[in-house]
Amino acid sequence: MVAIGTLATFAVAALASLFMAWAIGAGSSGSTPFAPAVGANAISVMRAGFIVGLLGFAGAFLQGANVTNAVGTELIGGVTLTAVAAVVALLTAAVLVALGVFTGYPIATAFTVTGAVVGVGLAMGGVPAWAKYQQILSLWILTPFVGGGASYATARTLRSNGTSERVTVPILAGIVGLLVANMEFASLGSNGSSASVARAAALELTGVVGIGETVWFVAASLFVGLIAVAIVGRWMATDQTRGQRRFLLVLGGLVAFSAGGSQVGLAIGPLVPLLDAVTVPLPALLVGGGVGLLAGSWTGAPRMIKALAQDYSSLGPRRSIAAMIPSFAIAQTAVALGVPVSFNEIIVSAIIGSGYAAGGSGVSGRKMLYTVLAWVGSLVLAFGLGYGVFTVVSTAFSV
Repeated sequence: MVAIGTLATFAVAALASLFMAWAIGAGSSGSTPFAPAVGANAISVMRAGFIVGLLGFAGAFLQGANVTNAVGTELIGGVTLTAVAAVVALLTAAVLVALGVFTGYPIATAFTVTGAVVGVGLAMGGVPAWAKYQQILSLWILTPFVGGGASYATARTLRSNGTSERVTVPILAGIVGLLVANMEFASLGSNGSSASVARAAALELTGVVGIGETVWFVAASLFVGLIAVAIVGRWMATDQTRGQRRFLLVLGGLVAFSAGGSQVGLAIGPLVPLLDAVTVPLPALLVGGGVGLLAGSWTGAPRMIKALAQDYSSLGPRRSIAAMIPSFAIAQTAVALGVPVSFNEIIVSAIIGSGYAAGGSGVSGRKMLYTVLAWVGSLVLAFGLGYGVFTVVSTAFSV
């Protein structure tokens, strides 16, 4: 039987986690996925906030386990986070993210949560998890260059006079289709494990007419890609402008789903070490985190969507498509690796890349500088506050 004190401390930690989930939904996962679509006038601000909330909830439940476990158990070694440590880390990060939401500057959520958890963990006497830090920092550093570079190249291709958008856009859709076929979902694999649609289909069809798993895997991936080419190709043939906007909305939905799968781990990850004590299953925790993201998206995201869509760059459909494709690819890479990643960093880098493809028009260099400084500052500040606050609390209350 679970002690009342244990339940009480877990309840406090869960409330802190819910506040963090709301802050993330209002800021990072709720605003960034549809910001380019809003900038391209493909969807209204309020409708974007509504849809991204639903898709983020679905992503949290179906793809959230990897990042959740990483944040809860892999950022620090030698110690296990206590309920008090989880509360301090979550509240520290949530306050910083909420300040970003209300001031209009997108604070990188992954930076604040990672910094706060590491700071608290070291204050508890833990040791740094250098291998995980190397993996995380590699993705963080590469994201602006890979995302921005790919966005720039894609936008230049779409703007080229030597290529027809009725051909290039469906080809890009085919690439997205290949990525979708290889997104991992909970319970698709054997024994309830995660697996992609292509991998699950390959396992089911292995041995049929003597064809092995690898061949079926490639065939399933190509099949999904070709379907995407056919659908978007038909859209473009019927109405080119409308086809671009439809494709852009699909991309926004995919990024919103991916945001839920990644960002929910930042909100509920610190609670993972407490689950055994209160016998709460991880899926239930994912649902709770998804509800928090949903609430944040519906109540606070419109402000940040407007900031990203209008303040960072004046985007048309082509540049928006160019920004969203690499964003989706990077997001799914982070989910698969179990690495906490900032969607603000992903989307803003891609917006800059697509903006410079048009000669840099509409891109605010001063705003970009302030944003980068806010990202770095949030990491350092979250680490320092996490370490300092937990040290004071543990000394004062002997916890």
